[in-house]
Amino acid sequence: MKKLKWFWLLAGAVVLVLADQFTKMLADTYLKNRAGIPLIEGVFELAYVENRGAAFGMLQNQRIFFLVLTVVALVALVYLYSKIPAEKKFYPLSVTVIFLIAGAVGNMIDRTLNGYVIDFLYFKLIDFPVFNVADIYVTVSCFVLIFLLLFFYKEEDLDRIFPSKKKRGQSVE
Repeated sequence: MKKLKWFWLLAGAVVLVLADQFTKMLADTYLKNRAGIPLIEGVFELAYVENRGAAFGMLQNQRIFFLVLTVVALVALVYLYSKIPAEKKFYPLSVTVIFLIAGAVGNMIDRTLNGYVIDFLYFKLIDFPVFNVADIYVTVSCFVLIFLLLFFYKEEDLDRIFPSKKKRGQSVE
């Protein structure tokens, strides 16, 4: 059962990262050095942007910082994944973590190879910052993770992932 769990992590992350990288390759090939392509006039368009920062363009040109932060996040996510029981009840949490890992890896590949992340999805109507598929993975997964932790899993479910010291028979002092 454990091998199957790790297979799903690897297979899921690879498929998701390939999808992200494929869309970025298409953006680089067909959108770079061109005006945005409206999909819904005045609402949503494809527009090539090289993002050298984080979300909303913050912390521009901090490549090493983002690479280190991503590696730390990936180690934490893989550790979390290793703690999640391989049971049907915990599948939503496992899938969410796989999407988070894929999003982090997808943008890390860009930062490593290019020095920037390729963004190309733009909600023009609200002038939302341009983003990419990996960003969708991370953003949606964070909301799903919060929902799962607040409304789906109970305290005893979470104790199965990270048992508290008190429950392991140790003093909390």
